[in-house]
Amino acid sequence: MIFDTHAHYDDEQFDRDRDQLLLSMGENGVGTIVNVSAAVDSWERTLELTQKYSFIYGAIGVHPDEVGDLNEENFAQMKELAKCDKVVAIGEIGLDYYWDNEAHDLQKEWFIRQLDLAREMNLPVIIHSREAAEDTLATMKEHAADLQAIIHCFSYSKELAREYVKMGYYIGVGGVVTFKNARKLKEVVEAIPLERILLETDCPYLAPVPYRGKRNCSAYLSYAADAIAAMKDIPTAEVISQTEQNAKKIYGL
Repeated sequence: MIFDTHAHYDDEQFDRDRDQLLLSMGENGVGTIVNVSAAVDSWERTLELTQKYSFIYGAIGVHPDEVGDLNEENFAQMKELAKCDKVVAIGEIGLDYYWDNEAHDLQKEWFIRQLDLAREMNLPVIIHSREAAEDTLATMKEHAADLQAIIHCFSYSKELAREYVKMGYYIGVGGVVTFKNARKLKEVVEAIPLERILLETDCPYLAPVPYRGKRNCSAYLSYAADAIAAMKDIPTAEVISQTEQNAKKIYGL
């Protein structure tokens, strides 16, 4: 079944129909979802989802745009929450020079602190990187060479994707792969082995064609799987099966 490795069902866009939508996932071919925290105030909401739904797991972390909210007190809390049974990763963490909400030095400091926490907790990391290819790669090589990692919502070159694959990392692919203008991502999918690809929505964002611009959800991952299958010239069922195996492997499920 489809394994959505990166979702944000704690987002307010799901407030009106969250329960109904999530309870429909099985009949839509979705077997497992990892809900990924992006801010301090999302941690508890993520854990509530893991407790309410048997098929939802959680990741605890702070997105680079939100690291200004981190301090020693809540970082200690983050460490305690990361011990919860259904927490399977630290994320999403990384660098974002596109929005530039936080100073680069502060982003790097908390990125490294969260990488160190993942090592201490023996958990994989989910990496956000936007307009920060060089610094992200350098940080990962220096501080995360021994960690398992997912490069989420990959938007860089096939050469960089191959570099990350050589490091043993996985590449997250979602609805963007269905966009006509997604030439770089399509080249990445063609260039790397299916054994290093994970399906992800980043919902409620980045819905695939034919839902582009609307609210995304895990059921729409079938469109991304179809696109990957066409590029790889293999059945969609093989894409779904292999990416599910990949996800279970990195998340230890």
